[in-house]
Amino acid sequence: MAVKQDLRTPIVSVMGHVDHGKTTLLDRIRGSTVAEGEAGAITQHIGATEVPIDIIVNKCGNPDLRNKFIVPGLLFIDTPGHHAFTSLRSRGGSLADLAIVIIDINEGFMPQTIESLQILKRFKTPFVVVANKIDRIHGWEAQKNAPFIVSYNKQADNVKAELDRKFYEIVGELYEAGFNSERHDRVSDFQRNIGIIPISAMTGEGIPDVLMVLLGLAQRFLEGNLHYNANGPGVGTVLEVKEEKGLGTTIDVILYDGTLKKGDMIVVGSLGKPIQTKVRALLKPRPLSEIKAEEKFKQVQSVTAAIGVKISAPNLDSALAGSPVRVVTPENIDAISDEIQNEIEDVQIDTDAMGITIKADTIGSLEALVNELKKEEIPIRKASVGDVSQRDIVEIAAIEDPFYKVIIGFNVKVLPDAKEKLQDSDIRSFMSDIIYRLIDDYEDWAKEQKELAEKEMTEHIVKPGRFQILPNCTFRQSKPAVVGVKIIGGVVKTNVDVTTEDGTVVGKVKGLQLSGENISKARVGMEVALALEGPTVGRQIKEEDFLFVNIPERHAKTLENEIYDTLTADELETLDAFLEIKRRGNPFWAK
Repeated sequence: MAVKQDLRTPIVSVMGHVDHGKTTLLDRIRGSTVAEGEAGAITQHIGATEVPIDIIVNKCGNPDLRNKFIVPGLLFIDTPGHHAFTSLRSRGGSLADLAIVIIDINEGFMPQTIESLQILKRFKTPFVVVANKIDRIHGWEAQKNAPFIVSYNKQADNVKAELDRKFYEIVGELYEAGFNSERHDRVSDFQRNIGIIPISAMTGEGIPDVLMVLLGLAQRFLEGNLHYNANGPGVGTVLEVKEEKGLGTTIDVILYDGTLKKGDMIVVGSLGKPIQTKVRALLKPRPLSEIKAEEKFKQVQSVTAAIGVKISAPNLDSALAGSPVRVVTPENIDAISDEIQNEIEDVQIDTDAMGITIKADTIGSLEALVNELKKEEIPIRKASVGDVSQRDIVEIAAIEDPFYKVIIGFNVKVLPDAKEKLQDSDIRSFMSDIIYRLIDDYEDWAKEQKELAEKEMTEHIVKPGRFQILPNCTFRQSKPAVVGVKIIGGVVKTNVDVTTEDGTVVGKVKGLQLSGENISKARVGMEVALALEGPTVGRQIKEEDFLFVNIPERHAKTLENEIYDTLTADELETLDAFLEIKRRGNPFWAK
């Protein structure tokens, strides 16, 4: 008998910078329906709000649209920000089917905006940009709950011009981030162009457009991904782990497949072995209520995807946000536990190899951070979920390489006992709730440290140098010999030994003068007077001879193997010529 497959509600994540209107937008989508007497039709879940197709069609003002769409509605994730997006994961992919990136049209891009776009690009999630707060444009005449174009056409010409100017600044910023975009009503192909929807979450202007465009995206791109088995065992992802008064530790779960019932055995991902437990209670908030207190919850016997639900069950203390939740039977409980453990271990990294240490708040955030670091080819020694502990600091303190004596923390705290050890150590820590900022800060620091190390090294390394004794420029024959020379390549400093073209060391540079002034070094192209202790002009050296700075073997190895890329073209040419001289009698010299 064939399993019945239904279309589940598409899951929509709302992302963007703090204070750009994420919560106000969700409140407007929920709250405006209360005023219209439609509260009962909207279902509020734990961590999500479900808006049925009929409500959306009514808000768009065209009942004939009902027959155009086959999805049941839209499920908006109520935990705003990219934290929710990265927590909503399923086997390395995103559980959110669609996303809204909200931008304050008057402020433009902010760090969390860029972060959101980078995450969406990596997960290849269809999204729209919502340009909020159009009502704050000077002179704007609000048209409550109107579609954008209706409101736009009622504005004065100077107000329209100001909105257009701000709008195209956002188009430009999106282009710089790698996206082509246009106003939503002018986009014919949403796969090629990102739709930007100007709105006011405060007045409701443009909200019908947001709902309509999201439905269109779901219909066009997601139909094949939304099938689920209503009668199968429940499958979900932990959105948040919370302490609830009278209930202890609970988990907020987005169920995206199958059915979950009170009394079901479930397996939940954790930092250790997966938790095997039995559902004590399934809790939902009352319709459109704020989830503030325990008495607001309503117990239900079962739930079916897609839905947000709070699960009360024993032993959930170590449950991990972003990890899987699966309904199991006695026959498959061990096999599914192994699957979940492997999935979590695949994201976490623990190697003996050299690299940095990273910590993140959820398994999804860790996955995103690991991916971005790998893209930048930054080696990782250890990647794990949780706050920075004393053990982390002790392990990192034992690393000798200063470039890897580093901890990067995304959205985590440094625990009190670890904080003291960290302050007393030479470990470099980077903490932020913006992934790309963490990576930029680390790379800037690493570059700066590398430049300092190279500078320190080069100050102590004898660099390549070659010069020619100029004809008719012998000022003293010996003790020391003073001759006019031209620097042919590299650099010549005082107190370096000098060798002839056959490899014979003939003396030491005691002094350099340019126009009668003493100098410490002479570079390529310069003509200077050079005092050379040791040889006699006419015996060991002659006018028009080519001489080289004699580089010690250890320094030659460093030049060739460690800082070769930092040398100039004439230094490289001089080094290669010098190595050729030294290797005539010993092919393995400085190798």
